[in-house]
Amino acid sequence: MSAEAFERSISAGGVIVFPADTVYGLACDPTDRAAVDRLYELKGRRPSKPAAVMLFDAALALAALPELGPRTRAALERILPGPLTVLLPNPRGRFPLACGPAPGTLGLRVPRLEALAGVRVPVLQSSANHAGGADARQLQEVPESIRAAADLVIDGGELPGTPSTVVDLRRYEDGGAWGVARTGAVPYMELAEALNAK
Repeated sequence: MSAEAFERSISAGGVIVFPADTVYGLACDPTDRAAVDRLYELKGRRPSKPAAVMLFDAALALAALPELGPRTRAALERILPGPLTVLLPNPRGRFPLACGPAPGTLGLRVPRLEALAGVRVPVLQSSANHAGGADARQLQEVPESIRAAADLVIDGGELPGTPSTVVDLRRYEDGGAWGVARTGAVPYMELAEALNAK
């Protein structure tokens, strides 16, 4: 699957089933209301529940958020790419369709994915399951109703199956405060070594 085909589907308002570095995910254009609504409908997920914005290159992610402070940017350079969802301050209200009722917070994902490394556009990303359902480690574990309705389905074989660790860096810039909001693929001690670095 080429990055160009992925980008074409996103730009046409498509919803994609794709292999992340953790579990299978759904992706669409984070600025396209109809596509976002469709992704949420496929999952049976409340529109008020935030999702993450995924970029496939760490440098692109940092360029998309120029307002981040130097301490936070340096931390992101140490921990990304990888199986993390990073909660960041969002003072400019970027990607509002992904932020739900909390526009001041943005969830950011930058996976380590060689197959999609050439993708240059951001996507709104969520796990490819029904809301509250089990994460899909293999493509056949993605509900048939989701696979049948998606515009593009990419089979990446068997994935690790552990969701991303969610790390909160919203107060990191001022005093280095951080926390883990969800335990996942990246161990706490590995984050501590990177985020407590002076």
